Parts: sequence; structure tokens; C-alpha cells
Amino acid sequence: MPSTPSPPPHPNSRDETVPAERRTLTVDSLARVEGEGALHIVVHEGAVESAQLRIYEPPRFFEALLRGRAFTEPPDITSRICGICPVAYQVSACNALEQVCGTELDPPLRALRRLLYCGEWIASHCLHIFLLHLPDFLGFPDAVALAQAERALVEQGLALKKAGNALLELIGGRAIHPVNVKLGGFYSTPEPRALTELAEQLRRGLDDAVQIARRVARFDFPAVDLGCDFVAVTDAPRYAIETGEVRTSGGQTFPAAGFAEHITEQQVRHSTALHATLDGRQYLTGPLARYTLNSAQLSPIARELADDIGLDSSCRNPFRSILVRLVEVAYALDEALRLIADYRQPPRAAVPVRSRPGTGHGVSEAPRGLLYHRYELDTEGIVRTATIVPPTSQNQAVMEEDLRRVVGANLHLSDAELTALCESTIRNYDPCISCSAHFLALEVTGR
Repeated sequence: MPSTPSPPPHPNSRDETVPAERRTLTVDSLARVEGEGALHIVVHEGAVESAQLRIYEPPRFFEALLRGRAFTEPPDITSRICGICPVAYQVSACNALEQVCGTELDPPLRALRRLLYCGEWIASHCLHIFLLHLPDFLGFPDAVALAQAERALVEQGLALKKAGNALLELIGGRAIHPVNVKLGGFYSTPEPRALTELAEQLRRGLDDAVQIARRVARFDFPAVDLGCDFVAVTDAPRYAIETGEVRTSGGQTFPAAGFAEHITEQQVRHSTALHATLDGRQYLTGPLARYTLNSAQLSPIARELADDIGLDSSCRNPFRSILVRLVEVAYALDEALRLIADYRQPPRAAVPVRSRPGTGHGVSEAPRGLLYHRYELDTEGIVRTATIVPPTSQNQAVMEEDLRRVVGANLHLSDAELTALCESTIRNYDPCISCSAHFLALEVTGR
């Protein structure tokens, strides 16, 4: 198999000589994303009348499960929400609860928490890039077929993911649902020697990430620009990962406590997941938003790589999100090496956290975008209410709008081509509905 990509059809291409047809397209299940759902598209008289992302996976009621629990429990409980980004849930929970309790981490503990989060970014991004997303660009049906033709490339990707997993295991206790995170820090901290031994693995990974990004940059990406607002955490002068304030592409900046004043969730009849709006407008969170709002805070190595592969200071093309993720992998590896070089084992593994009544708000940047937690504690340190807003639910409305545009601009394509284009469009966003393997059933009906 040649190394040149076989890109998806151009989403803005339209052949007016081919009439729109009444037809039905069905994808029983879409692999290479996480979760379960369906997509229903209605085409009426050559136009897309509706595009609904129907999340039919049953609600998991984590917010209800948290009510009545001790204030120390949410970091462990919420990490079970996702096996791919458990650290994000732990850290957002810690941020919210430490805020309401008036707890400030020792600087070495805060740095160690950021290092742990770097491990999750590396592992999660590499899972998506190499096993879920690259097959679309290289013309393969799945990662197994890709590995048969591009063994060295997939091995590089798995080695990168392994480096991220190594950080998660060493600092978090295990790669999936880490058990070493607690309010105020950790149950134990690693010895410097153990982290130093990982540095060479991370350095090799950084070289590989740069090499792969340069190759992927040669792909033929469809020309698409999202016009929606972008929302991400910002933490100048650093590239935001584990904490910060909320920033929008419209120029607003507000603390985590202001999230609910600007972000409103509402139920839609076709989905068990809530939709969200920013002051009444659609918005996107995730790598494109993060990069566009914070690219100036990238490390010199990551900034040089972004320039080298043709990324400007902002990126609004969802098909080029794979490049942004590769830049973020390089950044996370570089940042991890910096944190390891500066690491000295903290004198204590955690600072004391004493509960007090009130409401705490926390945000962090999960690999897929901004993750918000809110907890209300009573005088006994019991959680009375909990609110969790994950990035994928925030992005659903934009994904639906993108699919509407893509289908409307490509009704001339064959059923197979249009179905493949819808699938690859969804995978640009790396949605994480849950930790299962299937996500989308696609049905297009004309009437």
C-alpha cells in the first residue's frame, strides 16, 4: 500500500448536474469512536431538512450517584465515567472540591498533577490518531488493515501510547481508572529516579511524533472552516491542561464559577445526552478550540512543529484536527520532559483538605475538550448536588450542523461515498459517548 493518503470526498464539492435522489443510507454501527448512538438525516426536495445525532445509550446517572457521598469520593467515582480520559474527570473533580474547601496545592504536587495529565493526553490522542482516525486518510477500513500495510507507522503510534500509559501507571497507579489521585494531591509520589528512567522513552516518542506529523501534513485535507464560537480553558503563560479560566473566541474570559452563567444545557428529544449553548449560540470545545485560543502558549518545540506542518495560529478545519492533536502530543511529551527534569520528590504527598459548606467549580482540558464539574457540599462534607458537563455533549450541536452541511453539499455522491464521508466527519471530533466500541447508525431518508 503506498504511503500517500486516499482522502475522503471534498465536503464542499457539489456537482449540480447530478440530481438529488430519494434514498436511504444505513450504517448499523460505526466503529472507531467510543459510545452508542444513531444519526438520522432527512432529505426533502434535494435539501437536508434535519440532521439529528441520536444518543441512545442509557444515562449512567453519575451525578445522582454522587449525591449523599462524602466530599472525598468524587475523584474516584467520576474516574469510572471514562476508561480513556479518567484523569480528566479526577482532576476537574479535585479542582472543584479543592476550590470550595479553600485548598491550595503545594507547587510540586500541582506540577505532578500536570505531568499525570500529560500522560493521559499522550495516550488518548495516540489512540485516536493511530487506531481511529488515520485509517480514514490512508484509505483503510480499520486499524488492523492499516497495521498490515503500515506496520512501522502503527508500531510508532503504539509506542507513543505506551509512553503515555507509563506515566499514568507510575504516577496514577494504573493506566485505566488511576487509584493514586486524591484531594490535595496523591496517596504517594514517585521517586525521581523512576521518572528519570521514563525520560528516554519520552524523548524517542517526541522524535517520532515530529516525524509522523510532518508526514500527515502532506495529506490532502478538504477545505472546511467552522464558523461557530470556540471555548477552551486558558492558563497563560502555559498551554492549558489541568486548570485555568474559561476563554471564548468572542473575547470573553471567566472563571470556572462563571461557567453556568454562560453555558446552558438543554434536553433534546432525540438524545439522552444534553446539548449546550454559549450565551444562546453553538460552540465547539476540544483540540481546535484549545489550539486556536492558546497556540501562543505552546512550547518552542511544539510551536516550531506547528509552523513546520503549516498550521497558522488558529485552525478551524475539523479534518485538520489530526494535525492539531499531533502538535499537542509533541507538546505533552516536551512538557513531560520539562516537568521530569524539574521534579524533586515533594516533602508530602498531599496537603490536608477540610470540608466546608459551599459550592465549588472546576474545569480542565480533557483530550476532547473542556470538562466542567460543580459540587455543592453541606456542613457535614456531604455532596448535595453534582453537575458534570463533558466535552462531547457540548460538541453535539456543532457535529449535527457540520453533518447537515456535509450531506447538503454532497448529495451527488453515491450512497457508499456519502456514508463514508459522514463517518469520517464524525470521527474528526473524536466523540466519546462512553467506552464501548460503536457509536453511529446512519439513516438518510427522502420524502
